[in-house]
Amino acid sequence: MQVYKLKRGYKPDSGRIYSILDDCFPTEIKCEDDKFVTSYGALTKIEVWMEGKKMAVDTESADESELDDELILDTNKRFRDFLYQATGYTAKERVKMAKKEVQD
Repeated sequence: MQVYKLKRGYKPDSGRIYSILDDCFPTEIKCEDDKFVTSYGALTKIEVWMEGKKMAVDTESADESELDDELILDTNKRFRDFLYQATGYTAKERVKMAKKEVQD
């Protein structure tokens, strides 16, 4: 599980997160215990929920030996796009913040 801080101006609104999930992953999204659950491509399970003003994401990956590279790349791109649209931070900024949290 990973917890992501939201950039200033990005509201921790479940409806907004749901619509971004729907845009990035064109599959059925279920709501279970205030968590959005879906799957796509190389990810057999994607769970997203709000923890206060932060967004928590838990994923389960499929066995890579059974997947082709194109599907893995597409899934990774969609997941990065989802995180960017939901948090407002690029992958580079998220890595920088994670490193800073570990140091503190």
